[in-house]
Amino acid sequence: MKDYMVRATAADAQIRAFACTTRGVVETARAAHNTSPVVTAALGRLLSAGVMMGSMLKGEEDLITLQIKGDGPVGGLTVTADASGRVKGYANVPDVILPAKPNGKLDVSGAVGKGVLSVIRDMGLKDPYIGQTDLQTGEIAEDLTYYFASSEQVPSSVGLGVLINKENTVRQAGGFLIQLMPFAEDAVIDKLEENLRKVTSVTSILDSGNTPEQLLEILLDGMDPEITDTMPVSFFCNCSKDRVEKALVSIGREELKSMIDDGKEIEVNCHFCNKNYTFSVEELQALYHRSR
Repeated sequence: MKDYMVRATAADAQIRAFACTTRGVVETARAAHNTSPVVTAALGRLLSAGVMMGSMLKGEEDLITLQIKGDGPVGGLTVTADASGRVKGYANVPDVILPAKPNGKLDVSGAVGKGVLSVIRDMGLKDPYIGQTDLQTGEIAEDLTYYFASSEQVPSSVGLGVLINKENTVRQAGGFLIQLMPFAEDAVIDKLEENLRKVTSVTSILDSGNTPEQLLEILLDGMDPEITDTMPVSFFCNCSKDRVEKALVSIGREELKSMIDDGKEIEVNCHFCNKNYTFSVEELQALYHRSR
C-alpha cells in the first residue's frame, strides 16, 4: 500500500477526521538515520502526526514543526511538514537501545522521558505561532491529544503506531486524528468515545489489510463518515548544495576565512535527511569572495 492520507467529516460535520498510512515515510527516515527500533517507533509516530497536522495548513508555503525535548536518552525529536503531504524529521540520538516493556512493546516513553512538546506554525508572518505543553506520557499520541485540548481548546483523539519487523525494518506505520467541533452534540461525543474504546492498535488494523478509509469507518461507525480529500504523503527534504552554500555565506566572512585557513575540505550534514555536502577549499574561497 502506498503512503497516503485521507480527510473526512462525520455526524453532519460535527467531527473532522484524518487518517494516514506512512510505512514508506517511516522506513525512509529509518534508513536515512539508521535509527534503532525504539527511535524508529518514536520518530515514526511524530512523522505520522506531522503529515496529518500539516494538512491543516492553509498556504502552500506554510510549515508546521513538531518538536519534542525530553530528558530521556533520545534527547529530542523534530518533524517538519507542509500542506502538501511532505514531511521530514530526525532524532537527536538515533541509536538508543532500551529493553522492551513488560507487554513486549517498544519503550517509547522511556526513550523520550519527561519534557516539552512544541508545535510551531510558520505561516509567513513576522513571527511563527508557537504552542507548548508539558509531555504527559512520552508516548506522543497522548501528548498530542493533551496539546490540542489544552493549547488549542479542541477536544481531539490521536492514535499513532509503528510496527517493526524482526530485521528492524518498518512493517506498518500510520495514525488517526479526530476532532470535535464546538457544536458537537452529547450523543455524538458518546458514540465516538464508544468507538474509540474498541480500537486498541492502529498498526494491527492496518496490518490486517485495512486502508485509512476503513480505519476511519471503524472509528466513525454509525456517524456517516464522508471522505472529503485524499492526499499522497512522502518523506521529502528540500536541502540542496545551493541552500547549504547560502547558509555558509550567512555565517560571515571571518568564519569562512577560518575554514579556508585550515586548508581542508569541510562536510556539512543535513539533520533532516542525513545527507552530507562536501566543499573544497577552492569552493570555500569562492563563497568567501561572494560574501563581500
